[in-house]
Amino acid sequence: MLSKSQKAVLYMVGSVICFSTMDLIVKYLNNIPFGQVLFMRFFFGMIPIFFLIPKDKIFIFYKTKRPILHTFRAVSGTVAIIALFVALRNLPLADVISLTFTGPLFVTIMSVIFLSEKVGIRRWSAVAIGFIGMLFIVRPAFQEMNFYYIFPIIFSLGFANVAISIRILSKTEPNYLIAFYFSLLSLLVGLGTIFNGWIWPTTYEAFLFILLGLAGGIANLLLTQSYRLADASLVSPIKYLSLVVAVVAGYLIFSETPKLMTLIGASLIVVSSFIIFRREETLKKQVVPPRYET
Repeated sequence: MLSKSQKAVLYMVGSVICFSTMDLIVKYLNNIPFGQVLFMRFFFGMIPIFFLIPKDKIFIFYKTKRPILHTFRAVSGTVAIIALFVALRNLPLADVISLTFTGPLFVTIMSVIFLSEKVGIRRWSAVAIGFIGMLFIVRPAFQEMNFYYIFPIIFSLGFANVAISIRILSKTEPNYLIAFYFSLLSLLVGLGTIFNGWIWPTTYEAFLFILLGLAGGIANLLLTQSYRLADASLVSPIKYLSLVVAVVAGYLIFSETPKLMTLIGASLIVVSSFIIFRREETLKKQVVPPRYET
């Protein structure tokens, strides 16, 4: 019989596999219009969400007393996922995944601004290390005028907003409702591009669409369940397996050889994020209500 911690680790590994699958499919479907890929990701990704809705709330599950905060979370999440998809389609896989790990750095900064959290010298030092790592990755790109490198950073900023809003929403709102509004908005944004060159997919591409949506939807559910069963300090480092997957898959599937600067920068970002996770778990600070009304 597995312990809660062991189950949490397995859920996180499953989440990494599903998220990595989603990333690979988005990059592979580079010939499919962007909006069409976005729509399919959330059309099929909403299927797992509906399995979580209690039967007695199936007709009223959408009701909420916090529409403003749900809107903020949905808009932030949609901007983040769009930025991620743009990055995946235009940049080396290892570079994109490395830069997405800067999310905890921005979460730390946003926590000070929106949640009035006190951040000590250790976490500020970790943030500084992380940003130095980010510069290792993006500086050569900006010298080459490749501005697509701004999109993983936009993703991380959006991720930070999402993380902060979920910290607040999770106190009163069920997981399926938090995921639903985000998925609905992203789906509608994708649908809005239907007259912008959508194509009829092949049977194989249709299969990838379904796999894309299910992988993304299930990944979020596994991630949530993992955090429910164990402390973030135990399971969060497992997410960095996705960087290994990105390096290997990028080389084998897309013939991308990671640059030395990318590996150095990624290492610094991983170290800084790990310090932040461990420090947050140690402090266990109580969250102060946000400064904005919902």
